[in-house]
Amino acid sequence: MDPFNHMEDWKKSMDGFFGDTFWNEFEDIFKPPIPQINLYQQQNELFCIVNLPGVKDLEKIDVFVNYTSLKLRGVIDVPSPGGQVIKEEIIQGVFERQVDLPYPVRSDKIDATYRHGLLVIQLHRTIPDNTEQNKLTIRSLDED
Repeated sequence: MDPFNHMEDWKKSMDGFFGDTFWNEFEDIFKPPIPQINLYQQQNELFCIVNLPGVKDLEKIDVFVNYTSLKLRGVIDVPSPGGQVIKEEIIQGVFERQVDLPYPVRSDKIDATYRHGLLVIQLHRTIPDNTEQNKLTIRSLDED
């Protein structure tokens, strides 16, 4: 017995009872966020690997980096050969996703590549420059 077999009918009944906005709180459970993202840290670098299958036009994918956040926007569109859908597990459609980064990153040192359905974004940590030496002027408090 498939517990999700009658989920749509159950959802319609619950909508009637609780209202249409009731399900917004459970959206990530029923529809995981897209695209799927893995984030890795190596010393002073971050690697963000984004699952974007079937992207033909990279101009339709927007990537924004703003100090401590990464924002992605676009469309995942897996072409269908037609016919009746028997099983559909690849999540697709319009997406907008924001990821908070663990530390500030440099805006002048960002690299993004796409290969085999994966977008790899390399970010570099902003490191404060503590090597600058400031010469202090010494004021004499001795009386003449």
